[in-house]
Amino acid sequence: MKLITEVAAETGIHEDHLELYGKYKAKLAPSLWDEIKGRPDGKLVLVTAMNPTPAGEGKTLTTIGLAQAMNKAGVKTVAALREPSLGPCLGMKGGATGSGKAQIIPADEINLHFTGDIHAVTSAHNLLSAMIDNHIFQGNELGLDPQKIVWKRVMDMNDRSLRSIVTGLGDGNGTVRESGFLITTASEIMAVLCLCDNLADLRERLGRMLIGYDREGQPVTAGSLKAVDAMTALLKEAIKPNLVQTLEGTPVIVHGGPFANIAHGCSSVIGTRYALKLGEVVVTEAGFGADLGAEKFMDIKCRQAGLKPSAAVLVVTVKSLKYNGGVPKSELYAGNRAALIAGLANIQRHIKNLRKFGVPVLVALNHFEGDSQAEIQEVLAACRRLNVPVAISKAWAEGGAGGLELATALKKLLSGSDTSAYAPLYKDDLDIPSKIGKIVKEIYHGADVAFSPAAKRSLALIERLGLSHLQVCMAKTPYSFSDQPRLLGAPEGFTVQVRDITLSLGAGFAVVITGSIVTMPGLPAKPAAEGIQIDREGTLIGLL
Repeated sequence: MKLITEVAAETGIHEDHLELYGKYKAKLAPSLWDEIKGRPDGKLVLVTAMNPTPAGEGKTLTTIGLAQAMNKAGVKTVAALREPSLGPCLGMKGGATGSGKAQIIPADEINLHFTGDIHAVTSAHNLLSAMIDNHIFQGNELGLDPQKIVWKRVMDMNDRSLRSIVTGLGDGNGTVRESGFLITTASEIMAVLCLCDNLADLRERLGRMLIGYDREGQPVTAGSLKAVDAMTALLKEAIKPNLVQTLEGTPVIVHGGPFANIAHGCSSVIGTRYALKLGEVVVTEAGFGADLGAEKFMDIKCRQAGLKPSAAVLVVTVKSLKYNGGVPKSELYAGNRAALIAGLANIQRHIKNLRKFGVPVLVALNHFEGDSQAEIQEVLAACRRLNVPVAISKAWAEGGAGGLELATALKKLLSGSDTSAYAPLYKDDLDIPSKIGKIVKEIYHGADVAFSPAAKRSLALIERLGLSHLQVCMAKTPYSFSDQPRLLGAPEGFTVQVRDITLSLGAGFAVVITGSIVTMPGLPAKPAAEGIQIDREGTLIGLL
């Protein structure tokens, strides 16, 4: 592992612009932006994937391996990734720093606490929560209706028992009311941190956040509560991007971590902008399948930040194709040509969707040891029929060298005549139901949208408050194009059930909650935490 000062120097960053967190991690100081902001931007490449399955697609490791391979191929490349959340790391997913020879390091530190950014978001969010209840307790000058407080509390852990709680129980402890917890990565503050341009924009966005309604039904924001400066103070270090490296010394900016199925699922705008000034190519990712992550990357992050992606890489695997073709997880290692062919409909849908944003597409077939040559050839032939370039990635086993085929294909795509004509899917001046309908029909291929009574009340409120200009952030299962996790492949004709719509005014979007999606995940029957051990030297085992 190189010293982070060496990685920075090789990237063109002087040590004066680093705020060191030990030998192998650093934050990038605002002074660096002052030095590099006049440089031309590199090319932005999104890595996304087919719908995730229990077999794992390897989107993050492909992002890391591709960045390593591009540097090996002579293209100065920087990766931009999200920060792992403790809840999923200790719950179902385990570590979120790649694997094999395509990892970012120091992996254990990045997965557990890192530089404290997520904890800062937790503290800022819960400060506001405490100040809301204290304001009511101390006389309620703003006339807040205790039953219409929409700001909950957060923690960075999967804990289903905290989804719904009652606060204020006991004498002298304030107003008794129903509330609950979100996971920190679902906090609007995380979304605001990842979408803001600078500290001043962060402060302004924090002030716009909706906390509830007064007794007259008028919205009350965080700015009304005089909490914003203290919240900004808690976030003043967290707004600075973090610099780490891959196993091969490729620079990686890791910053921010909004959930992809609940929030917008992309690393920070600030971190991406730093990366674009430091590299000829920036490889970034968006969470879960392209129907969630890529759609939000294109429709929310790129729109708000004025970013123009040059290409999209769609990660697929043989096993995931068979799973989407109806094969259970226990039988994925066995050959099944019929299921593989059936599962190809899933990637065909994603390719078609990505092209709707005007962005050239490259398919990355993430290679696993058990893949047969016949299965691989079936996928390659299908991509040729779809007129989409495809390359095999062996980054897990071979690192950058194993990603050279993919890097070569990406270089060709970026230099070819099929240039990006990026445009969002919908225009801001559409009303909220029309935006939702456009996503459901054009990206998910559903037939209709059904709004619950609660969702209809939310739509009426949005209309009354003149907030139809907001973008929409779909909170949906990642496992299916639909809102039904078990409806695999490329389903059509379904109706998406919208349970409710919440307002994230600081982030600039309305969160559309569909199906059975929850904003506080639970732990599985065997949490990943059970497999983590630490030896006498303090080395972690079982996190990745």
